[in-house]
Amino acid sequence: MELKVGDKAPEFSTTNQRGEVVHSKDLYKNKLVLYFYPKDDTPGCTAQACNLRDNYEVLKKKGYLIFGISPDNAKKHIKFIEKYSLPFDLLTDEDHSVANVFGTWVEKSMYGRKYMGMARVTFLIENGVVAEIIEKVKTSDHSAQILDS
Repeated sequence: MELKVGDKAPEFSTTNQRGEVVHSKDLYKNKLVLYFYPKDDTPGCTAQACNLRDNYEVLKKKGYLIFGISPDNAKKHIKFIEKYSLPFDLLTDEDHSVANVFGTWVEKSMYGRKYMGMARVTFLIENGVVAEIIEKVKTSDHSAQILDS
């Protein structure tokens, strides 16, 4: 299933870096930035997270809650959050169940080798509906992409 702008956002449950269960029905009551990224503490993912951190207050004033989600476990998320002082939660998706319903667990290719991995895609969700999908993420200027949407 490929999500499109105007579609109802998929329901999901997962955990954050503290092991607390997070339900989409609770998140969808807010304006939400749900950004899928491949791996904690890699150059592109760090640039993206730090750009969101640096513009967190502006995004918050616009009413957005921010959640990153990757296949990393809670322990890796905690290290990443502490290392870069990230002010938002990171969600775990070790079994790719959330990525599968959002269509972000995809076949990738590197040096001719094919493998499955997380696509870098951001969903802006308002009132439980997909308001915007950012597929060409500029990691070092991602906040501007969100604010310009």
